[in-house]
Amino acid sequence: MKQLAVIVPAGDATLSSLILTVEILAIANEYFIAGRKQAVFKVLLIGDAAGGMLNSGQFTVRQHKSIQDSYHADLIMVPSLGDDIKASVKRNKQTIDWITNQYKNGAEIAGLCTGTFMLAAAGLLKGKQCSTHWNAAGIFRDMFPEIDLTIEKVVTEANGIYTSGGALSSMNLVLHIIEKYYNRQTAIYCAKVFGIDPDRNNQSGFIIFSGQKNHEDNEIKKAQLFMEKNVGDKIIIEELSSRFSIDRRNFDRRFKKATGNTPAEYMQRLKVEAAKHAFETTRKTVNEIMYDVGYADVKAFRDMFKKITGMSPIEYRGKYNREEAF
Repeated sequence: MKQLAVIVPAGDATLSSLILTVEILAIANEYFIAGRKQAVFKVLLIGDAAGGMLNSGQFTVRQHKSIQDSYHADLIMVPSLGDDIKASVKRNKQTIDWITNQYKNGAEIAGLCTGTFMLAAAGLLKGKQCSTHWNAAGIFRDMFPEIDLTIEKVVTEANGIYTSGGALSSMNLVLHIIEKYYNRQTAIYCAKVFGIDPDRNNQSGFIIFSGQKNHEDNEIKKAQLFMEKNVGDKIIIEELSSRFSIDRRNFDRRFKKATGNTPAEYMQRLKVEAAKHAFETTRKTVNEIMYDVGYADVKAFRDMFKKITGMSPIEYRGKYNREEAF
């Protein structure tokens, strides 16, 4: 039987991430045993000697083993961290070192949601694509600018390293691992028991674009605010750069460095975010919303909307507008 370690981070973590992971794996083992097969994983909770207190001390989790104990894992799962991600990463340095050594000794490592930060801090994501919660993307890029973060993906896998999208999307990674180590039938059974869409591979529809302002370039922040206030207008980037007395080439460079997007990409994301809000809260037609956010070409609007959200405007409205759902 393989050894699967679920990390109990020191300081804080999202309790639901840890509990759901353990429960889904337990159901997978039960289903396998009922089919007269041996359980695939023995699941243990592992942390450092000071671990065990989660959700700001509201809950205590009993660890089976400490990272100081002699133990080799075949697979390690790192659950979502608490709200102060940077503090959590610093607090878990010993556990991160332990994860690094386990990987060197043959263990596979899976980061669930913001658990990806610990894999990045361990140096395991260099040269690999990874995902995490879309709302933590700015912090991730600030801490690990050299790593290829692709928040649209629900699951990534490369060389025994797995990462996932945010919150409950991370359970798709658990299903992915169950399918790989058990079989497809077991993964589907677990998906049905927990009400998870087993084949969802994109979290774009969940992303709320609020503008990346976690930077110190004040002129670029002013340009961002101007773009947000005039989202329905046609903004010429050359005129925008002149407005803030920055030459176009330098403006593009500074904007990309500060926000992670080119000015044109940023404007497109603002327009699509405004359109999403309109689809969620109004009964306006696709054409009306398209004009409101400054598009004149239906195909261009639909193509850009689908590129960013993973859905057509009609699909998005049907999924998120309450009146359309009934």
